[in-house]
Amino acid sequence: MNVSIIGGSGYAGGELLRLLLDHPHVNVAQVSSVSSLGKFVYALHPNLRGRTRLKFCRPEQIEPCDLLFVALHHGEAQKQIAKLSKLAPKIIDLSADFRLRDPALYEQWYGRPHQAVEWLDRFVYGLPELHRDEIRRANYVSGVGCNATATILGLYPLFQAGLIDRARGVFVEVKVGSSEGGRRENPGSHHPARSGVVRSFAPTGHRHSAEVIQELGLGGAPPAVHFSATAIDMVRGILATSHLFAHRPIDEKTLWKTYRAAYKDEPFVRIVKERQGVFRYPEPKILAGSNYGDVGFAIDARSGRIVVISAIDNLMKGAAGSAVQCMNLMCGFEETAGLTFPGLHPI
Repeated sequence: MNVSIIGGSGYAGGELLRLLLDHPHVNVAQVSSVSSLGKFVYALHPNLRGRTRLKFCRPEQIEPCDLLFVALHHGEAQKQIAKLSKLAPKIIDLSADFRLRDPALYEQWYGRPHQAVEWLDRFVYGLPELHRDEIRRANYVSGVGCNATATILGLYPLFQAGLIDRARGVFVEVKVGSSEGGRRENPGSHHPARSGVVRSFAPTGHRHSAEVIQELGLGGAPPAVHFSATAIDMVRGILATSHLFAHRPIDEKTLWKTYRAAYKDEPFVRIVKERQGVFRYPEPKILAGSNYGDVGFAIDARSGRIVVISAIDNLMKGAAGSAVQCMNLMCGFEETAGLTFPGLHPI
């Protein structure tokens, strides 16, 4: 199957290339980049040296293909979606442009009106653990925010089971690596400013909150989600720590049953809660390069507070990995095809 990538010079584009070049059912036909036009792709993604002789072409040089990945900056895909849809019968967009169903919410969280409102209902939210059957039938799938992915995977089983006291809200703190900011440098990503940092960059108002609220609402009243994000000295990875309360007394046995029921058949979600050892709870470091999402939990017996810990690689399960997983579902391939790398340890 021929696939192409629009906007392949960023970190997510590089991860897509890495995965697709080893995929058993895929040929990467073309990769575009305006900023790196004419360069070999390995000039920006040096880990692919010797693996491909592809060069970046102009976006307008992309020819029709079987499936198109769109990895443009937020706000760009919605401007071009009518044109892009003529290039392939199936599209996976990694940006935030088609994640939210309600155009009013998009304008609220992104500060501008959506420019392709009529396309919002055509896209399926691309988190297989929640929307697998819809993705299988879809021609258009949106990417999922990396912070939203980590948070939703941790919390979804509890909301699905109806265990949570929504009136008390959910409090989420995510700690993120520098690659979340993308390839483009800025004053905050300059090495002397970033090294050794623990910096709260979005104590309120993070845009991924909207996705968490949308998906955990399960079609009903949206839950109160209080979301904060902190940058730490790490390149890849997200650790989401969520605090919430059940509407009745609950024990660990009930939590185990709830998470096992939700994830027992999921190929890329693992419950991580050990009684002893260093790796008792999820850690993003050991997930680097893998498509796994690890989820753990604990209960504060004094207050009844439930603490959920979830970890992913933001460039994999939070971006390119989930996109390839969605492609597999859309095209009838084995869901795990090209995604079985387990990560490295130590690293």
